[in-house]
Amino acid sequence: MSVALVRPSRPPLAALHRWRALGFALVTALVAALLGVVQAAPAQAAPVLLSQGSPATASSTEGPFAASDAVDGNPATRWSSAFSDPQWIRIDLGSPAALSRVELAWEAAYAKSYRIELSTNGTTWTNAYSTTTGLGGNETLTVSGEARYVRLTGTQRATGYGYSLWEFKVFGTRDGGGGPQIPGGGDLGPNVHVFDPSTPNIQGKVDEIFRQQESAQFGSGRHALLFKPGTYNNINAQIGFYTQIAGLGLNPNSTTFNGDVTVDAGWFNGNATQNFWRSAENLTLNPVNGTNRWAVSQAAPFRRMHIKGGLNLAPDGYGWASGGYIADSKIDGTVGPYSQQQWYTRDSSVGGWTNAVWNMTFSGVQGAPASSYPNPPYTTLDTTPISREKPFLYLDGNEYKVFVPAKRVNARGVSWEGGNQQGESIPLNRFYVVKQGATAATINAALAQGLNLLFTPGVYHIDQTINVNRANTVVLGLGLATIIPDNGVTAMKVADVDGVKLAGFLIDAGPVNSPTLLEVGPQGASADHSVNPTTVQDVFIRIGGAGPGKATTSLVVNSDDVIIDHTWIWRADHGEGWGWETNRADYGVRVNGDDVLATGLFVEHFNKYDVEWYGERGRTIFFQNEKAYDAPNQAAIQNGTTKGYAAYRVDDSVNQHEGWGLGSYCYYNVDPTIIQEHGFKAPVKPGVKFHNLLVVSLGGNGQYQHVINNIGSPTSGTSTIPSTVVNFP
Repeated sequence: MSVALVRPSRPPLAALHRWRALGFALVTALVAALLGVVQAAPAQAAPVLLSQGSPATASSTEGPFAASDAVDGNPATRWSSAFSDPQWIRIDLGSPAALSRVELAWEAAYAKSYRIELSTNGTTWTNAYSTTTGLGGNETLTVSGEARYVRLTGTQRATGYGYSLWEFKVFGTRDGGGGPQIPGGGDLGPNVHVFDPSTPNIQGKVDEIFRQQESAQFGSGRHALLFKPGTYNNINAQIGFYTQIAGLGLNPNSTTFNGDVTVDAGWFNGNATQNFWRSAENLTLNPVNGTNRWAVSQAAPFRRMHIKGGLNLAPDGYGWASGGYIADSKIDGTVGPYSQQQWYTRDSSVGGWTNAVWNMTFSGVQGAPASSYPNPPYTTLDTTPISREKPFLYLDGNEYKVFVPAKRVNARGVSWEGGNQQGESIPLNRFYVVKQGATAATINAALAQGLNLLFTPGVYHIDQTINVNRANTVVLGLGLATIIPDNGVTAMKVADVDGVKLAGFLIDAGPVNSPTLLEVGPQGASADHSVNPTTVQDVFIRIGGAGPGKATTSLVVNSDDVIIDHTWIWRADHGEGWGWETNRADYGVRVNGDDVLATGLFVEHFNKYDVEWYGERGRTIFFQNEKAYDAPNQAAIQNGTTKGYAAYRVDDSVNQHEGWGLGSYCYYNVDPTIIQEHGFKAPVKPGVKFHNLLVVSLGGNGQYQHVINNIGSPTSGTSTIPSTVVNFP
């Protein structure tokens, strides 16, 4: 399904004002010469907080009071130990630093005797401070030494309870650097448009942005439309490419439209199969005619929305649409998918659901239809095993904050109704607000300084990997902010730490091949993150389409317990810079970590395997795939003696894996005689289970011989009719 498009040129980089630096240097030199001043030695860099969000471990914990709670920057959470001596808590700063002080905020259960110890390797320790007359409360301790690891060891408790710290802070500098060189907070840049009910001509501004973005599928424009709490009348916000619309309340009901948030497909002759890369979040709608239209396909999340009426997921005229995603939303009326080929809805509430085409999957959805696969093709799980909603920007009075919802287990229904919303609010001054022109070096310096990242809408070219090394770091994008590695580096890597949240951005492969584009955890990662998993939400990856791009593997998940919650990883089949070798990308997703959960996994068109799973106890709820359209012939996809590479492969070494509602489609339009052996491949073991699988040939362009392994009937020849397997094995 391609269309001829002209790629708009990228905006020129801002001119560098070198004359300012040159002028300053000349004046300084002149003054020094005239006055005979001897230049003083440079001032020492001020120490910064190094420990916040770093991995922390302890000899023991009491109940829920984990070691990480003492380094989270929240004075209302704490670590507490068992009621015995000795006990310790250890912080890994990630890299060596020159330390200068430690600040302790004791709860009532404090240490009378304790010592602060330093280590470069985590094995050999030196004593930096000790006392036998600790008084509890808030203590500031001067320390000195080079260390990566800092440990507090308590040897005598002051009470009958354990040791308990609200906060354990370590300050110092790295590589001679330090000080608050990169400020947190600030304005949100020119592409964030903030409205309140008194803003004049809201409809005109929204319409202007839509005119720019309606058909700009591979353009460089990026926009976020943010609405302060209040009521907005007579609004019809049409949402085009790379446009995010969101309320700025803590609850969706704080921002109400007496109107609509609309996606249609007039730009593409009523076909919605290319309505990608846009989002609606955190709003309440009273649709004008009782039903809101949201006719989208991949990479178009609908989150935290309350529709006081119905929701139509098809374009005007009921042309094709290719599947989408709803989470944490309440639709009082009926959802009509109509021509949608597939859809996934998670942790929501619906008043009804009208029909299904190939694959409609639900988990944790109140009002969802009962499982009835394949007639009609509904797959329904009563709850979602583990979920954490996406972080979002909101206003607390006049102050911007980011709310990070809490993890839920066996979730059902929305997280925000009834005043029971759990989570953490992080002030904007704890974020580096990334704006166009920012370099990877500056972004990494901000991360090393302890800041989170808020990418404002824009396109960011980087020449080095963005390294997220601190636990609980939030990396949040607005307006489909886009990261492009220009020189073949990996765009982003996450350390094997707890609770990182990646959300709301697009990674676009550059013209030089990257071995990977996003890595969650290093190779061999093994830490247990089950209490506080890393989440990857509305993070999209693209290879080609906006120009030539290459990557061997797009997403690699090495850490355990990661939640992948809605991603579309796409090797382009149209646009610019695409072709069997032009945008070569052999593998889409590789999962090496154990206990990884994918909810809403969309992966398409890779030259070889779209998904490979090596970790144990992996689970996928909903998978949508198309094999690569542009394979030139049968030989190009031959996999040893097997015809074609499976869309989703579980390695033979895996003993436990489970999936629900998975589909793979082929459209080999270059050579319609191509045969695909199967859509899915997995070892035949009691612990490896799949439920409700399908393969389908679109218009008879290529065929599947089986659904999974050698099980399942072949596709039907020229008709677009799925072949299904209800249970495997």
